Amino acid sequence: MSMKCTIGEVKHHVGESVTIGCWLNKKRSSGKIQFLQLRDGSGYIQGVVVKSEVGEDVWEAASKLTQESSLYITGKVKEDTRSKGGFELDVTGVEIIQVTEEYPITPKEHGVDFLMDNRHLWIRSPRQRAVLVIRAQIIQAVQQFFNDRGFHLVDPPILTPSSCEGTTNLFHTKYFDEDAFLTQSGQLYMEAAAMALGRVYSFGPTFRAEKSKTRRHLIEFWMIEPEMAFVDHAENLEVQEQFVSHIVQTVLKNCTQELETLERDTSKLEKIKGSFPRITYDQAVEFLQKNGHEFEWGEDFGAPHETAIAAEYETPVFITHWPTEIKAFYMKPDPSRPEVVLCADMIAPEGYGEIIGGSQRIDDPELMEQRFKEHDLSKEAYQWYLDLRKYGTVPHSGFGLGLERTVAWICGLDHVRETIPFPRLLYRLYP
Repeated sequence: MSMKCTIGEVKHHVGESVTIGCWLNKKRSSGKIQFLQLRDGSGYIQGVVVKSEVGEDVWEAASKLTQESSLYITGKVKEDTRSKGGFELDVTGVEIIQVTEEYPITPKEHGVDFLMDNRHLWIRSPRQRAVLVIRAQIIQAVQQFFNDRGFHLVDPPILTPSSCEGTTNLFHTKYFDEDAFLTQSGQLYMEAAAMALGRVYSFGPTFRAEKSKTRRHLIEFWMIEPEMAFVDHAENLEVQEQFVSHIVQTVLKNCTQELETLERDTSKLEKIKGSFPRITYDQAVEFLQKNGHEFEWGEDFGAPHETAIAAEYETPVFITHWPTEIKAFYMKPDPSRPEVVLCADMIAPEGYGEIIGGSQRIDDPELMEQRFKEHDLSKEAYQWYLDLRKYGTVPHSGFGLGLERTVAWICGLDHVRETIPFPRLLYRLYP
């Protein structure tokens, strides 16, 4: 009598007969033995079919299997130190569900466009599965970090009346008879939630209507946006470095096989713990100018600038105190130097760019009113945001981490298109 289980559970059933629902990844045969590489989403295992030890029906069924054919396989679990998973299956039964014909993605090389057109099938490959498993582990680590520290999960709206950061990069839609936009950040709503619940975070999709084709940009991506009452700029940075360290160390602990599949140099990730270096925007500009970059104070950094700065460090680095003019209206000016704000961008190592942007927020109601006028913002749409400073204002800070860039960095990927199951890119809405 066999027991139904997953490949991920076979370690608990050594010496027992089990039945697994699975797909054939690939197959090889020596004439009298068939080696079936099987997958079920939880992992991989090799099933060994010996002609002299099984009935003709089992041998014939195994012979018919093609790449991505689906089946129930029955066999005895045994330890095998040579296999990646550490276990093997001595097959006693094969029940075919479907024999797949002409599966489009074969072991040969395929172009990126072809693979993206077949993304619904591409995610079955070992490499893409590894990325998505690590993504899921990162999400779990995010939730654990905030849950363990007394944060409450709050869901901000996806449809908004307008944007306080300008509407040029927003997707427009109609909300019955009103104009509405897909959110590019839940932050303003999280500030309201922090005034009610103290420490909160959101985790949801955000949208940017930017016609960008760089390897760092998606049209639809996921953001983690914590907001904390009674927290200043310095403490905000401490939370961020603890947060990123926790994510990386959790992946290292729980995704050994997946990182190996991706051939990731884990020695670089092992250094991501403790405190991260901090440099000011002024220092960053001075560094760039000394190293041959034409750059003026007051400009924003592009990818080459971030990469050059990050190359000096083995861990993420904070760039703090940016010019007020190029940062969001809600960031609190440095009291000792109002031309810069109490903010920081966290730049990932190895050329992956900014993964976190954060700041202390303005809590002075008069200054926030002034900012609304300076930026010509709609008080009609966001009077409620001004109310937060009117009724019990407090110092508060927050940040946003882009999930896909973080996945790309931890996995060592060249492009963010592999970091999300079904990427939305410029000119790509299928599948």
